[in-house]
Amino acid sequence: MPELPEVEVVRRGLAEHVVGRVLDRVTVKHPRSVRRHELGGDDLAARLAGLRVDGAQRRGKFLWLTFDEPDTSLVVHLGMSGQMLVQPATAPLEKHAHIIAALDDGNELRFVDQRTFGGWMLSDLVEVDGTWVPESAAHIARDPLDPLFDADKVVKTLRGKNSEIKRLLLDQTVVSGVGNIYADEALWRAKIHGERPAAKLTGPALHALLAETRHVMGEALQAGGTSFDALYVNVNGQSGYFERSLNAYGREDEPCRRCGAIMRREKFMNRSSFSCPRCQPRPRG
Repeated sequence: MPELPEVEVVRRGLAEHVVGRVLDRVTVKHPRSVRRHELGGDDLAARLAGLRVDGAQRRGKFLWLTFDEPDTSLVVHLGMSGQMLVQPATAPLEKHAHIIAALDDGNELRFVDQRTFGGWMLSDLVEVDGTWVPESAAHIARDPLDPLFDADKVVKTLRGKNSEIKRLLLDQTVVSGVGNIYADEALWRAKIHGERPAAKLTGPALHALLAETRHVMGEALQAGGTSFDALYVNVNGQSGYFERSLNAYGREDEPCRRCGAIMRREKFMNRSSFSCPRCQPRPRG
């Protein structure tokens, strides 16, 4: 799944190429891409036609467009392979282009999704902790790159929980935007094993972990995101390349870049965790 840096790359592309444009018409070519919109594709297309895009917003991994119609947002779920591509209307249509929005400048915003796990839906905006977000994202916490992210508040929450720290990093109601890749990277940098109970970590250790989470995602954002899958591209069709800089994720049986110990892979929530046995010792017991 795309993580925060990948989604932010897409958001920035949309802000540059789509904000200010009017959606002349919208065509839905695959029903699965609008399955989250309860009233169906025809309703979504009719309600979007004629709206001007006022903003491209994000909280964690949630991405949405706002319009000149108050309280309306278009939530974009990228899923595992969703792409938001801006193409000239004359460009050949991608095989898996399931939603096409004609823009008033002669370009098209195309939602391309080979695996059809993603999609578009309209959602009302609601106010949450001083910010307007789609109702479907009201439960999502702020992310470490959010200027209003309150690290003290998050640390207090973490210290009150006995759950494994990696599990909590992935809990989007506690801190949003962190997925499996960047959780492993931040834990490696902070020298913390993901199975450590959050309540047994000190406040300074948790603050350091959140800082490393912010740093690693900021670096990935500068690099254009992480892409292990050719299906992930940003709004202009350019893949990210931060995977070249990963220190933990995917490095099983390779030497730790800090101490030289052989990196290990462990099962975690139907996924894999990668860590250094020397720098990140497992919790006792």
